Amino acid sequence: MNGISPQLQNQITQFQQVQQQLQTVLSQKSQMEAQQKELQRTVEELEKSKGDVYRNVGVLLIKVDDKEALKAELEESLETVGIRIRGLEKQEKDLRAKYEMLQSNINNAMGASARAAPRAAAAKRSDDEEEDD
Repeated sequence: MNGISPQLQNQITQFQQVQQQLQTVLSQKSQMEAQQKELQRTVEELEKSKGDVYRNVGVLLIKVDDKEALKAELEESLETVGIRIRGLEKQEKDLRAKYEMLQSNINNAMGASARAAPRAAAAKRSDDEEEDD
């Protein structure tokens, strides 16, 4: 990153970190949304079930005696996942705002330095020509 100011280098580093954080949050959110859908389907199937219900515990299937207690447990898990998703959505929103701000700052700084480069080159040529005289 030669020719780039330390401030711009710092902003680029921050930009990369925010980008990685955003990717992590999006991945976590996706996993939580999949878990939420699975829990919703499970609750729906539990409500429809007429016969015995079994719960997966490790590699075993255990018969559930109290379907209402299981349903309450699943709904509580569903609520917890929903809260977690809302937290991740807030994080995502904050990170996107920071990402866009840093991106704009970097683009502006790079544009300013790109506009300054031809002027600097012209000034250097002018100085070189004066030295030749």
